Parts: sequence; structure tokens; C-alpha cells
Amino acid sequence: MTKNIVKKLFRKLGFEVKRYNLNTSQVALMERLLEYHQIELIFDVGANCGQYASFLRDCGYEGKIVSFEPLSSVYSQLLTLSKKDNLWEIAPRSALGDQEGEITINIAGNSQSSSVLSMLDAHVQAAPESVYCGSEIVQLRRLDTLAKDYIREGTQSIFLKIDVQGFEKQVIEGSFQILPLVKGIQIEMSLVPLYDQQILFEDMIEFMRQLGYELYTIIPNFADKHTGRLLQIDGIFFKS
Repeated sequence: MTKNIVKKLFRKLGFEVKRYNLNTSQVALMERLLEYHQIELIFDVGANCGQYASFLRDCGYEGKIVSFEPLSSVYSQLLTLSKKDNLWEIAPRSALGDQEGEITINIAGNSQSSSVLSMLDAHVQAAPESVYCGSEIVQLRRLDTLAKDYIREGTQSIFLKIDVQGFEKQVIEGSFQILPLVKGIQIEMSLVPLYDQQILFEDMIEFMRQLGYELYTIIPNFADKHTGRLLQIDGIFFKS
């Protein structure tokens, strides 16, 4: 009875009260995972326009976020958005990998599918708007090198999100020195080849297992709208 009264009151004020379920709500799921594992700092690799950072705030996460993004076309948007959030910092513009230097990134028509790897036909057929329309040369850095500027003394629980269109393994290999502090990792994984030379989800799961991480949950990500076939998932791993 009390719950119904509260719902009616909020409706009059223009709000809808909803119950979030771990089995049906990504917000509820992520909120629980971050809280349970006491995450203090999140590295958002492949931030694009800042969608993931905004999602984290919707999940109730109030800690530090550091976003990394190589594309000049969206980097300025990140800087503008982050000014509204004192605990959201944007790292110097660069791609992350397992080396230091420069690398060419292919720019997709939808920006979110941009990658340093060549896009395969399966991706283009599933999302024609993602076809490459240009490229730019960007700095290539290791997260090991950059992370020291953001990890405060006493930090014990970092969460690493990686969405770099097939280059995820290289990002992790460039993060080995900080992995003792990284309790959880969210990785975009392909079920079929979408980018040249990327590793698929079975090999990524085994790679993560060798690093001491186990798969906690998966979130459907990208499907072929013509066939309905699931092409990409997000895998969330935590130390075993």
C-alpha cells in the first residue's frame, strides 16, 4: 500500500518509479558489481563521446573516472562534458596499446566502430553506417605509463573498461604493471571476426583466465539487424 502511494505521488510530480532487477537491468547489475567489489577508480578506455561515464553515474557510482579517447572529432566533446563532473577526468588524447609511439586509427562513419584494425565485411554488412570514411595518426601509449598520474597512494580496487574494437588484448598487455590493482575488467568481445587479426571471445576468455580473472557476466552488445545474429558481447571479469 505504501509503495503504491509513493508511486502515485511521484507520478503527480512527473516521475515514474521503477524497480530495477539484476536480471533485467544493466544499471542494477553494474551498480551491484561496483559496490560489491568496492571499486574506487575506473579507467574508461575507448570513451567515444562519454556514454560509459554517464552510464556509470546512472549506476550510482560516485568515484573517480578517467577516460581515454584517440579520435579528435569526439575528444573535444569529452572535455566539455567532463567539466560538469569534478571526478571525471579526460586523459591526453591517445590510443592505448602494448607499445609507445604512433599508430593510424581508421575513422568509422558512426565513430563508435573506429579501430586501428581493418574492418571486415561481416561488420559492414551488419552496420553499413560504420564503414570507414577516413583515418588519422595518433599517439600510441601504454596504460602502464599513463596510469601513474591517476592512481593515488592507497588505491586498491580499480575497474578497467575497454572498448577499442578488436584491440582489447593489446590494451591489456600494455597494462600488466597495474593489473595487481585492477580487480575487474569489462571487455568488448566478438563472437565472429569483425576486425582483421582480432581475437575472438573464446581466446579472450582463456587469456583472461591465465591472468587470474574469471568471467562474471555477459551483456549482449551488437547484433546483425538483418539476421538477428549476436556479433559482440561485453564480458565482465573479476579476479578469481
